[in-house]
Amino acid sequence: MLSTAEIKSLILSGEGYNVEFKKTIPSKVKEITEEICAFANASGGAIIIGVDDNNVIQGVTFNNVKRSALQNSINEITPTLHCDVYNANIDEKDIVIIEVPSGVNKPYVLSGAIYVRQGPNSQKLTTVEEMRDFFQQADRIYYDEAPCKAIGITQDIPEANINQFRELAGLGSTVSNEQVFNNLKLVTKEGFLKNGAALFFAQKPEQFFEKAVIRCIVFNGIDKRYIDDDKTMKGTLYQQFLQAMSWLKKKLDVRYDIEGEGSQPRKELWEIPETVFKEAIVNALAHRDYYDKGARIVIEVFNDRVEVSNPGGLISGIPKNEFGKRSLSRNPLIFGLFERIRMVEQVGSGISRMKNLMIEENLTPPEFNTEGIFTVTLRRPFDFNKWVDKWVNNLTDNRVNIIKAIHKNSKVSKRELEGIVGVTATAIDNNIDILKNKGLIERVGSAKGGYWKINYILP
Repeated sequence: MLSTAEIKSLILSGEGYNVEFKKTIPSKVKEITEEICAFANASGGAIIIGVDDNNVIQGVTFNNVKRSALQNSINEITPTLHCDVYNANIDEKDIVIIEVPSGVNKPYVLSGAIYVRQGPNSQKLTTVEEMRDFFQQADRIYYDEAPCKAIGITQDIPEANINQFRELAGLGSTVSNEQVFNNLKLVTKEGFLKNGAALFFAQKPEQFFEKAVIRCIVFNGIDKRYIDDDKTMKGTLYQQFLQAMSWLKKKLDVRYDIEGEGSQPRKELWEIPETVFKEAIVNALAHRDYYDKGARIVIEVFNDRVEVSNPGGLISGIPKNEFGKRSLSRNPLIFGLFERIRMVEQVGSGISRMKNLMIEENLTPPEFNTEGIFTVTLRRPFDFNKWVDKWVNNLTDNRVNIIKAIHKNSKVSKRELEGIVGVTATAIDNNIDILKNKGLIERVGSAKGGYWKINYILP
């Protein structure tokens, strides 16, 4: 049984991956049993009845009739699952605690259905694909739930990292660090820190998870021939997120708008909405396949687009026609920790939010590749005149005019270029050769039926 101090600590910490509040006992007691089944199929947790969504103790009446109905419903879970159900009096109000263990005989089934925990929510698996994915994950254990035996909680977890999480999660100082870790189920029964916790709190997690980093690359052009910048973001998952966002801000066009007057802060206007990048990067960190030891999350900036990719395609439990509408996580513990610090919203809504934000800014909707390497492609707004102006001091007027003519008509002929630019055929040939050698233009197809292609590299 949990002590009074432990119960108060759970209530102060709020709902999450391992904690669920119920204000009252629902008329359909099966609603509680579904939550119990989901916790058993994850890493266990506690259901507290008599507490509202604002972490306020309301109290509840739990008589023998309700206790019997709840126990009968729990008995319908197969295989048999034992839970501790008991009353507690907190601040002179009666509440009910249901402690659910992480089941050792997964999957646990209720009325023929499997329920799983996704961040702060429980979800019913309804398709063969979802169930197949659950069995695959259960067979090899969720990566973030497995023990990280190489990390010592005392020597490898800086106080600053824990304090940063506590502040972001709104956890008061009355809850000890040890209790925070216990509440969030970050430690195995054997006393080892779980992989997900190590990735979130360790001093240098990349020492233990070499590829659990973000590689950020800028290419000069629209392909991968010329690299302008290449950096690797390390540290905790949250620190990697902050570093990647800061790096992107320096590589993209960001202008400022004065919001209000006086001391009002400047409003940053990113060429692609900042929130879109936040969604894409957190999604990559929370859902990547950490079992893939040979690949990293990669952010690639091209002249015309930004690509965010991570190991692991669409989870098999999500049919393609349900992509963006529902969510299953390869790493439910990590997802739950991101939810704690308010980095993820409603389950499955991130994809829709990205699409809506791009459309609102009159940008091309994001493109998603869900096979093998999950990739989000974000098309950048392109200003040809701004780009060509950057070449003015590096090219002759004739060469600039050739590029402008090709931009206006990709099928323009050399004879037409003579008239547009006002030079001889020989001069056109010489200038085109120079532009080709610089990689600025190329001919696609035959001389008669082909067209000119501009490569938007920077000087």
